[in-house]
Amino acid sequence: MFGYAGATLALNGTVPGSLFATGGGLGALALLAHLAVRRFAPYADPLILPLAVLLSALGLMLIARLDISYKAEYPHSSPGRPDAPGQTMWFAIAGVAFIVVTVALKHHRVLQRYSYVTMSGALVLLLAPAFFPGDTFGAKRWIFLGPLSLEPDEFVKIAIAIFFAGYLMANRDALALAGRRVWGMNLPRGRNVGPILVVWAISLMVLIFENDLGTSLIFFGVFIVMLYVATERTSWVVLGLVMATVGAGVVGSLAPHVRGRVVAWLHPMDIFLPPDRRPPGLISDQAAQALFSFGSGGVTGTGLGQGHPYLIGFAGRTDFILTTVGEELGLAGVFAVLLLYLLLVERGLRTALVLTDPFGKLLAVGLSATIALQVFVVTGGVTGLLPLTGKALPFLAKGGSSTLANWLLVAVLVKLSDAAGRITHEERNPRRAPATSEEMTAVVPRALA
Repeated sequence: MFGYAGATLALNGTVPGSLFATGGGLGALALLAHLAVRRFAPYADPLILPLAVLLSALGLMLIARLDISYKAEYPHSSPGRPDAPGQTMWFAIAGVAFIVVTVALKHHRVLQRYSYVTMSGALVLLLAPAFFPGDTFGAKRWIFLGPLSLEPDEFVKIAIAIFFAGYLMANRDALALAGRRVWGMNLPRGRNVGPILVVWAISLMVLIFENDLGTSLIFFGVFIVMLYVATERTSWVVLGLVMATVGAGVVGSLAPHVRGRVVAWLHPMDIFLPPDRRPPGLISDQAAQALFSFGSGGVTGTGLGQGHPYLIGFAGRTDFILTTVGEELGLAGVFAVLLLYLLLVERGLRTALVLTDPFGKLLAVGLSATIALQVFVVTGGVTGLLPLTGKALPFLAKGGSSTLANWLLVAVLVKLSDAAGRITHEERNPRRAPATSEEMTAVVPRALA
């Protein structure tokens, strides 16, 4: 609320009239979520929910700040349309969904029963966008139902973590067996390479038919991380990295959309050259503008409302929202946001360490890895470390599907941490065994005396 007030004072000279109503309403929703956790997950990690609320509220503040600049810069085009009201609505829907899952999900092991059904539905959702039109840059990531649009890959990432946890729990012994030894490394047996080939093929299909580099990287990366945790075989990681590199290289050289992102990553400043001197496929200046935005922010930033993040264009509210943080809050602000993500991932991994059942351990690792990989992919793309993927930054960026899916993920993490907290509580407070008849006869007379 203070950030929103400061930004609007810098931009308009007045404090928005809806500040206290909006802040109070969302604060009440966060309080209800907290009460639901205290009642139905009393041993849950106390930091997971506050971290998610803080990141989401920071994102709402940045989107509202960008709305003012976009409206002034593009008054008669789509970027000038305000997005903060819609994002606030989705945040409220996601908060209600979080409460429902917290109340309805009695134990995380219930999800294990439906792992194969969940994955079947997830595959349908994952491949469905291929049959719908994509955006102006070629990526097919949405399902359109009349005026509404759905980004199914945001929900698929939860489903694949559930399925991989169930599958790897049942097959980890076979997958852990070593085959031939090559260059000092024990490679897996040929008969066990099938699962990774199937996941690799699905990732390539998403990359080829939907031009969605981010989803395919996260999908394949989560599987490799969970496979390593289940088997403790480094060979699986090496094999996965080789397959990911080969697949991305082949598709990147053939798919124009993916190749354009790679060119923009390698030559971001060439967009300012005359058209006849630009590398083939370079059509966007977003990567260059992001570097300018980070550079102008310096260490402490220009101050909320005093930068020019709207120059990036429509993507400023999605994956490039981190450049707003970098320009107006500086390097210090970017580090603070990344540390919030890091702390959220750490709490998920800590939950995995405490849990005793294999399914819960793998599911906690998978959900934590999903957040970590998505933040890494988006941050790497915006800062120039990786090619751009177009994925939304979790909690912070605009997007109804992303907001709802990430809060569902947090709800499952809260239930997992509640199970882990119960284990820790029982270890610290072991129940005394019932007294024997000899102990009772020895104690009762002294008590009566």
